[in-house]
Amino acid sequence: MAASKDSFLQSAQRVFAIEQQAIGELAASLNTNFSHCCQRILDCQGKVVVIGMGKSGHIGSKMAATLASTGTPAFFVHPAEASHGDLGMIGEQDLIIALSNSGETHEVTSLLPVIKRRGIELISITGNPDSQLAKASQVHLTVAVKQEACPHNLAPTASTTAVLVLADAIAVSLLEARGFTADDFALSHPGGSLGKRLLLMVDDLMHAGKNFPSVTQNVSVKEALFEITQKRLGMTAVVNKDNQLLGIFTDGDLRRSLESKQDILSLPIGELMTKGCKTVQAGTLASEAVRIMQTNSINALIVLNEQNQPIGALNMHDMLKAGVV
Repeated sequence: MAASKDSFLQSAQRVFAIEQQAIGELAASLNTNFSHCCQRILDCQGKVVVIGMGKSGHIGSKMAATLASTGTPAFFVHPAEASHGDLGMIGEQDLIIALSNSGETHEVTSLLPVIKRRGIELISITGNPDSQLAKASQVHLTVAVKQEACPHNLAPTASTTAVLVLADAIAVSLLEARGFTADDFALSHPGGSLGKRLLLMVDDLMHAGKNFPSVTQNVSVKEALFEITQKRLGMTAVVNKDNQLLGIFTDGDLRRSLESKQDILSLPIGELMTKGCKTVQAGTLASEAVRIMQTNSINALIVLNEQNQPIGALNMHDMLKAGVV
């Protein structure tokens, strides 16, 4: 039977309403157990091990990943694999967070005797505070929803969303308690765009040494053009005999000079360069260099050392290629 576009929208709105209600009720039900949970994780001397079966396992895997990326060392262990050797991955200093909506999932509860015998601390998140799993835990968090978004009230939907939100709340609470910064986040995400914005320095991207275009103020425009062509950055720094930066000469300067001068090739580059050009200090984040270029509508920057001497150059293409932009 074909469904209408309106019926699809109505279904979506109903799902949103049910899951929003579940999250709202969860927020209202939070108590000191949440604080105890966070404090025990914060005090853990080992790693946090998250276990869960089925849909709870998928949520648990995401929870472990979020914790790990926000300053709490964590990993996910499948409970069925745990009973066949993977329990050896868990040490006495670790802490287990077990997820199960019923609190009676066999693959999870079958691990309880071993967890207790080894003295491993256990936190559980279930929909039933009277369940076997809840009673075996040092801390239990209840996530009980009145109904699933599934019209048959069977498929885990609102319940898994509520657990996911609770897991995020735990991770963020711990992040804030640890004073975990954006720089810390970048160190665990060096391959991501955020990591590149927060880790890459201009020193990592600049053209330096033999690849840095630079001429003295008295050379001719023709010689400067040779330098620009050879270094392929569309610009050259102009310095004095003491290697102090005087200005910059770019492709744009060349076009403007050709419009106003009859013969410029023999003129000293110092007469045509742009004085007071924008620069950036070595050790500056590449993202800050991007901001300077965008703010000033320019495509290149000279990099200076502590003595304010030019030591390199970079352009917007370098930033795009590195993924900073």
